[in-house]
Amino acid sequence: MGNEESRVEVDTPPQTLKARTVEALAQYIRDERAKRIVVMTGAGISTSAGIPDFRSPETGLYANLARLNLPYAEAVFDISYFRSNPEPFYTLAEELYPGKYRPTITHSFITLLHRKGLLLKLFTQNIDCLEREAGVPGDLIIEAHGSFATQRCIDCKSPFPADLMRIAMHSNTVPHCLDTSCAGLVKPDIVFFGEQLPSSFFENRDLPATADLAIVMGTSLSVHPFASLPQICAEKTPRLLINSDKVGDMGSRPDDVLLLEDCDSGVRKLAEACGWLDELEALWAETARPDDPPQAEQPQTKKSRDEILQEEVDKLTKDVESTLNLGKSQHEWLENHVDRKIARRQEEEDEKTVEQRENLKPPDDEGEKRMAPAKEEPGLEHVYPHLKKPSP
Repeated sequence: MGNEESRVEVDTPPQTLKARTVEALAQYIRDERAKRIVVMTGAGISTSAGIPDFRSPETGLYANLARLNLPYAEAVFDISYFRSNPEPFYTLAEELYPGKYRPTITHSFITLLHRKGLLLKLFTQNIDCLEREAGVPGDLIIEAHGSFATQRCIDCKSPFPADLMRIAMHSNTVPHCLDTSCAGLVKPDIVFFGEQLPSSFFENRDLPATADLAIVMGTSLSVHPFASLPQICAEKTPRLLINSDKVGDMGSRPDDVLLLEDCDSGVRKLAEACGWLDELEALWAETARPDDPPQAEQPQTKKSRDEILQEEVDKLTKDVESTLNLGKSQHEWLENHVDRKIARRQEEEDEKTVEQRENLKPPDDEGEKRMAPAKEEPGLEHVYPHLKKPSP
């Protein structure tokens, strides 16, 4: 994002927050200045639940649809293709159908906002219904791309019972309209290519303008009109981005706060700063199921790139300080040792001079006294070659 719109003007002070930090944002919330929070989410909040996103190379859904023999990956969500060949969609839908995945702690964080009376509306691009399973009421959710929550006939638009849809999903069969005079194909109310977004999206798309805080999580903000939602916020409204990468125009306003890391670790940081972390963990624990793997209770929080870089800097700094301290101590020891060595050698030289003078005297009655040369103590030449004395 190299354009001017997405560049942070670091010399512009915040207008609403005290600083562009999570701590300042948490203080803003604790001060009860954020009473109407709009949340906007994408596939990134569900990846830790085990649901792949759509566009990630190699791991995304589109990258793994070759086994369905589609003319192109997106055809699985093309309404024209569905009419002629619905089986590929239902093969994929069986893997995504609600009930197989546990909500993440990020979904529970949105539920926590609701329970505290702070959630104005959740706009989501996701179709997995994990927000609902986490406890967010349906009337507070705008599923911009539809979801598996409801289903209907694509011809007469008659609703189709959820229990029968569940049976069809689990038996890998294609359901048809119950009206025998129609017998049209049934599909979940997911927005396919070639279909309009739900009317609820357009009826509520101006809500961000009335919010006093916007939280954007796990979305590339690359699909319109959803991508334009954060821009609808008032200029002085704080906006928080929790995402692996900087997206859209997030970061271009004075009161934007960026947490460039995975969503689960980001919401934990915000919850901790707000004093809600224990409450959040307890709320998330309520979503656990008996068949969940043990590690699902306490997933390892991935470190952000900034945290990893800071750790490397800290380690390098300690190594340098340790090296400098060692060098200093070695230097002091060497100076003291060499000074004593020189002094001792000087004493030995003086003694030798005296002895030589004594040797010039006539021998006494007891015979000539011969003094052995003083034995030189081992030095540091094996460690510091530059201290080696020159050969005579």
